[in-house]
Amino acid sequence: MTDNRLLKPKAAADRLGLSESTLAKMRMIRSGPNFSLLGRAVRYRVADLDAWVASRTVTTDTAA
Repeated sequence: MTDNRLLKPKAAADRLGLSESTLAKMRMIRSGPNFSLLGRAVRYRVADLDAWVASRTVTTDTAA
């Protein structure tokens, strides 16, 4: 089930373990998770945050 709850930037940053200012910088250069603009209000869907984290997973090859 997809979690479509909307989080404010502070709550999103806390969930990701980042500072709110880091998340804001990532928003400005479009390198962070997807976000929504509701008027001037920035919101993050929990599902988008989880997908962004999953896309950043690095696997290591220990067989080499």
